[in-house]
Amino acid sequence: MHFPFSWSPKASTQPLVDSQLFDENTFYKAFLNDLLMCQNEAIIESPFISSKRMKLLMPILKVLMSRSVRIYVITKKPTEHTGNLAQQSELGIQQFENMGVQVFLCPGSHHRKLAILDRKTLWEGSLNILSQTRSREVMRRMEGEALALQMFNFLKLGRII
Repeated sequence: MHFPFSWSPKASTQPLVDSQLFDENTFYKAFLNDLLMCQNEAIIESPFISSKRMKLLMPILKVLMSRSVRIYVITKKPTEHTGNLAQQSELGIQQFENMGVQVFLCPGSHHRKLAILDRKTLWEGSLNILSQTRSREVMRRMEGEALALQMFNFLKLGRII
């Protein structure tokens, strides 16, 4: 059988990545600990923002800002949400901007959920970091500059950060 496409994985001599898996019940404790350890930069990409998660995250983000850690949030435009989600998103963005967080609004079908901390720790998965409440989710934490930079470069974040 012949397929009109071809793809073959690159041969790798690298060992398997050491990573840990988290769900909606275990994620925030580990993630908040990682955030508190940030020394230079935190990039959070989450399409949704909720008031409940803002209450949890704001005290830690304020501590980071007081230590001159650069914080970037990449999210959907509030106008792409409906009802209460639009209002919560707008309010969250205003709170971020008032404290000096750089917010980037992505038009279109923005759906990525990830965080890159100090370009050394990568979190990625299905959990909306800035809004998760009741859904069942999974997030993977990977430690290592190579993986974090791979994601940073793949997303072309150097163009905006």
